[in-house]
Amino acid sequence: MAYWLMKSEPDAFSIDDLSAADQAPWDGVRNYQARNFMREMRPGDHFLFYHSSCQPPGIAGIGEIISAPYPDCAALDPQNPYHDPKASTERLPWVAVDVSFERKFPALLALAEIRQLAGLEELALLQKGNRLSVMPITAKQWAILTAAAQA
Repeated sequence: MAYWLMKSEPDAFSIDDLSAADQAPWDGVRNYQARNFMREMRPGDHFLFYHSSCQPPGIAGIGEIISAPYPDCAALDPQNPYHDPKASTERLPWVAVDVSFERKFPALLALAEIRQLAGLEELALLQKGNRLSVMPITAKQWAILTAAAQA
């Protein structure tokens, strides 16, 4: 099993939205490095659901990857906010995965709190200039973050 951190703006799709739906596609990722990480995802992997572009940003809960990566057809729909005019049915570079809700933390683990936790010096989220919406995390980082979120 692998562990991931996946970001979403809560006004677009939040942990509560995932909870209400129980499962949903995670689509709309339009960064090649983040897409490459998504290509590595497998059913049974777990992810930390991170609320971004809000105050305060932070980890809201846990979800599970429930499908293998598949073509993100949202890129082909001109009415979709994640439409990619360069994409075609012959050249569709983007992928999506289906995810399910596991649990919401009692309180948001804010980015400011994450920065104070020992053992996360290598966490990609904390690296200067890293704005990826999908990133791998180690089992050790997962353990530190989930313990702090449930404290």
